[in-house]
Amino acid sequence: MKSHEKRLAVLKRHLDDNGARPLFDGSVTIITGAGRGIGREAALLFAQNGARLVLNDLDRDVCESVCNEVRELGAEAVGVHGDLTKVGVIEELVESAMRAFSGIDIIVNNAGYTWDGVIHKTTEQQWQAMLDIHCTVPFKLIQAAGHHMRALAKGEMEKEGRARPRVILNISSTSGVHGNAGQANYATAKSGILGLTKSVAKEWGRYNIRCNAIAFGFIKTRLTGDNSSGESIDVGASKVKLGLPAKLQKTFSMIVPLQRFGEPEEAAGAILMLASPFSSYVNGHCLEVAGGAFV
Repeated sequence: MKSHEKRLAVLKRHLDDNGARPLFDGSVTIITGAGRGIGREAALLFAQNGARLVLNDLDRDVCESVCNEVRELGAEAVGVHGDLTKVGVIEELVESAMRAFSGIDIIVNNAGYTWDGVIHKTTEQQWQAMLDIHCTVPFKLIQAAGHHMRALAKGEMEKEGRARPRVILNISSTSGVHGNAGQANYATAKSGILGLTKSVAKEWGRYNIRCNAIAFGFIKTRLTGDNSSGESIDVGASKVKLGLPAKLQKTFSMIVPLQRFGEPEEAAGAILMLASPFSSYVNGHCLEVAGGAFV
């Protein structure tokens, strides 16, 4: 029997004895911005693959709606709604995960939005808002959850010689990698998250905690939808309009070799791939998911 045939035989015996285990097999996963778009699709995909979810969204109703969808798939879910830039919300999110599941295995820092403006017209509020949600919030969540993740890893290392794998995924953007006119604030923040990603990867790799980033291009979400739809988000006393003019949508789709915007489900697939055991040696990397744009 050839070596590959032996491996297949061993695998078959394992599956016969134990059944096919889910990809995440109960891994406790925090996803921010989980109420819509990429975050929602990631929550549903992770649920289908055996994860236990702790979900956050600014909007209470959509947060609870996604939790119910997850439960309908047979997975466990805890919802923690609230503005992550406000004092105490991140701590509540982490504490909810620990109370419900006694651990944290995966973090997907997905929450965010755009507040575009050309450089000479960008206000201080616009600038700071992008840094707050795209850099400060992920840092504080990683820091708060890291106390538990590192403590659990150290205990496992002492007992078993090696910690179980854990993963942090930070959602960036091709604007952060390549820059974008009219998005100096957003591009700066999304570039900053890449520096955080590489720093966490270098500091916490010893605990078997991987940290990677995904830079999405044009994905069909509220941020890239038709701006005449009236979609907006409240930031303090300001109402920030979301979306793109229809003419720009068409122009942008033409610069993508695949000639279309990506679907939220496709974006979620990339998140799942980097969080899964199949990416166990990928650390400190930024994966561009943009349909071939910017190559």
